[in-house]
Amino acid sequence: MPVDNERRTAARSPSTAAGKASGSTVPRHEPMTFTVKSSSGSPLRADIIAVGIFASGKLTAAAQELDVASKGRLSALLRLGDLEQKPGSSLVLYDLPNMAIHRVLIVQLGPQEEYREKAFFKALEGTAIALAKASAVDAIVTLAQVPVADRPVEWRLQQASRVLADGAYRFDAPGVTRNGTNNKARGVRNVVLLIGGEVTPELSSAAQRGAAVAEGMALTRDLGNLPGNVCNPQYLADIACALGEELNFEVEVLERADMEKLGMGSALSVGQGSEQPCKFIVMNYKGGDTKAAPIVLIGKGVTFDTGGVSLKPGDDLDMMKYDMCGAASVFGAMQAAARLGLPINLIGIVGAVENMPSGNASRPGDVVTSMSGQTIEILNTDAEGRLVLCDALTYAERFKPECVIDIATLTGACVIALGSQASGLFANDDRLASELLRCGTDAGDRAWQLPLWDEYQEQLKTNFADMSNLGGRPAGSITAACFLARFAKAYRWAHLDIAGTASRGGDAKGATGRPVPLLAEFLFGRSQADPSEAH
Repeated sequence: MPVDNERRTAARSPSTAAGKASGSTVPRHEPMTFTVKSSSGSPLRADIIAVGIFASGKLTAAAQELDVASKGRLSALLRLGDLEQKPGSSLVLYDLPNMAIHRVLIVQLGPQEEYREKAFFKALEGTAIALAKASAVDAIVTLAQVPVADRPVEWRLQQASRVLADGAYRFDAPGVTRNGTNNKARGVRNVVLLIGGEVTPELSSAAQRGAAVAEGMALTRDLGNLPGNVCNPQYLADIACALGEELNFEVEVLERADMEKLGMGSALSVGQGSEQPCKFIVMNYKGGDTKAAPIVLIGKGVTFDTGGVSLKPGDDLDMMKYDMCGAASVFGAMQAAARLGLPINLIGIVGAVENMPSGNASRPGDVVTSMSGQTIEILNTDAEGRLVLCDALTYAERFKPECVIDIATLTGACVIALGSQASGLFANDDRLASELLRCGTDAGDRAWQLPLWDEYQEQLKTNFADMSNLGGRPAGSITAACFLARFAKAYRWAHLDIAGTASRGGDAKGATGRPVPLLAEFLFGRSQADPSEAH
């Protein structure tokens, strides 16, 4: 269906109309800068230096140098036993003799025989926490010098810059004012990553990749953390336009009338109870060969999910502002790819809606027609994300994509199955699934594959439509993925259920920025692959 004349190109300034996002520009954070330097170069000065120590008391090479310079004072203080042996524990030592740097951050690496990726990430996280609290601006971090299993130094530098920058994140985005809050800047802003050998352009690029991922994570976290009265569908559309203007990629926003002409009855049914108009956002980054098929990322953008007429319980209902974290992760991945100028073609699609109860809201038992022409009986209006995603999956066909990955806080069942450790992964292509699993492991942002067997499709049968939107309690995350699979038969497709990984509750409540590290690692790999190779 030709629709170019039906779309509205969203090359416009952010809206300031009443009821819409006001002053919605891309959230900004003071960037953390990273420089890779060799330990064999001239002496370095900083406010603080971070070095590692193993649980046995063995000092890393960098710590040994400091111990020699301080005439054994460092090791003598460590023998007092104030440093815990858990990886990531830290201790600050002040004013060691013969030291130009007045603060030394000692970071516990754990048992040397167990020092692998997990311990490395824990050590980086502990370092990031300590540096974010420090009354210091410039830091030297030596952890990338320490070998980690068979991981090359490029990998260590990329992960170090990403984790250190992400650890400095604080939510202070536009649209939210916290009166009485001490906004005085604190924490390290400039980091030298020290390595043992020669500094090459490849090593410097690795550190910049990690910083770009952290920047994408910060955007994702900001969008997730914003309240629903600020981050509504219009706000997401405005942010997409601002991001496209800044990073020079095309953005189009389809309005309700455009979606109706396309036959997106499924997605529109979710937002019809809200006063906030639905938006269908398409971001198009063209960094690769004009003939190369694009990668398509699709994000669930339910900016607040009450459950609709199938109203959710009141407990923790405030957490439902995070139901657009799939969309937020698409924004973050797009930003990282465009910021680095990756030589790929990438399309980000976001179906932005608000799921509210009202006299005009969808009811259980309603039957809607999706863009694909398939009909759906809505058994539960709280199974709404799949109703938005299915039309986006159909829309993606027009791009003849190399592959499509959708990302969604889709099911509570996935939280029960995997907790907050891993995102659920489903795919209709085993090679794509393996690639994503590997990327998640490499990035420290793991996923776990669940089955997508035809036998589960039986649970979606209904007497009144081609399918229902709910498969019952058993295997809830699997039947949700099976529903989506019916709309993704034209291409290689994967689905990431991030209900357990996109946000956390309790005292640390907030968006996590996942799975931006996984998605970015996937895009990095694709940007470096031989275009003649079939994936």
